Amino acid sequence: MSETGRLPASAGARMSRTILVGFLGSVVRTMGNWMPIAGAVDLMGRCGLDESSVRTAIFRLKQRGWLVPETRARAKGYLLTDLALESLAAGDEIVWHARQAADLDEGWCIVNFSVPESARAKRHKLRAHLASLGFGNIGSGVWIAPARMLDAAKRAIDELELTAQSAVFVGDYVAGQDLDALLSSGWDLAEIDRRYREFIEAHAGEADRIEAAVGADGSGGASGSAGADGSGDIDGEQAFVAYITVINEWRKLPFRDPGLPREVLAADWPAPAAGLLFERLVTLLEGRALAYAAAQWPAATTTAATD
Repeated sequence: MSETGRLPASAGARMSRTILVGFLGSVVRTMGNWMPIAGAVDLMGRCGLDESSVRTAIFRLKQRGWLVPETRARAKGYLLTDLALESLAAGDEIVWHARQAADLDEGWCIVNFSVPESARAKRHKLRAHLASLGFGNIGSGVWIAPARMLDAAKRAIDELELTAQSAVFVGDYVAGQDLDALLSSGWDLAEIDRRYREFIEAHAGEADRIEAAVGADGSGGASGSAGADGSGDIDGEQAFVAYITVINEWRKLPFRDPGLPREVLAADWPAPAAGLLFERLVTLLEGRALAYAAAQWPAATTTAATD
């Protein structure tokens, strides 16, 4: 984020779509699952995205079946589909609460698959899906995660119709290669550690400044401008940009974290501290950010969301 609190104006289409997905999950659902196109473009513009990038991201999400056009109170907009709502809900526990450390005694889920070259696209999709679920690759076609990921793995395989090409096991680790070394080969734990620490370094001071401005619960003071030293209040636009930015930066992290048992992680593993910092920022910013965004919605369309 730049010194002005905005995301780089050069953000590409992929970043635009990522930010928009965060906006859909954290703002649009709160507003009744519908967004006015003009309002969405304006709000994303506050975050540094140009109109063309936003409209392209919306078009691609529409192609994926996430959005359908719908006019409300004479305002053109888009409604979140059931597919979008299901996809957003599936990620909520990870994005908003991070992966909690698994219980080592519950064992491990092992997925093995052998997909022919003729179905290469499905093979790539399964690999990507397993990785996003927190599975680590420990061999050719062999993936591992805490046992609690069994149902998610089965769903991923079933959705791609690869049941006949896959085998799923759950059990304990009992012998062989050192478990810590095995797990280190499956995930880049040093990289995950680094990203959590970078998040803490980037936002700990910001959280302190915001808390000093608005109070621990984000409700203090009348709207105004924060001083250069962090004193005073923050206005709605500042809160909205900071809220969307921190969600966009955070949501990539827990998906990379498999939530391994604490016994196999370093004593100073930073995930818990990073998660608490994210929750603190959300508490400080959410109310003001949503109030600012709501002004873009026609009054007749927000009644259901606020009742």
